Amino acid sequence: MKINRHGSAVWQGGIKDGKGAISTESGALKAYPYGFASRFESLPGTNPEELLAAAHAGCFTMALSLILGEAKLTAERMETSAKVTLEQVEGGYAITAVYLKLEARIPGADQATFEKLAGMAKAGCPVSKLFKAEITLDTTLLS
Repeated sequence: MKINRHGSAVWQGGIKDGKGAISTESGALKAYPYGFASRFESLPGTNPEELLAAAHAGCFTMALSLILGEAKLTAERMETSAKVTLEQVEGGYAITAVYLKLEARIPGADQATFEKLAGMAKAGCPVSKLFKAEITLDTTLLS
């Protein structure tokens, strides 16, 4: 099976004074603003790194749901945050790290099983496979 998803970006102007808009095929983002200030100066608007963080958190959590099901476990609730680090390196900028933080309530799961299955999801999620950066994961199993 092959699935294609689409996103687009429009940009006008120079790097610092220019403005852009990002859209997704689903309409979740429709001409949503982004630019230098929202990427490097924490001003309102989105940026590619936060979109990658949201995509990674969503992909990882969904992958873990699949892996839990294969282990005959079902999460009552999982909440994942992702922090994508963009750093200046030789030759420009690079995403150097992704930090995933997961809190989950999974009836019947013990800590060792939970950590093993979460590690499998981290390694196997399609978005994880995109990154050359180091991906770290902290897990908390709630009782």
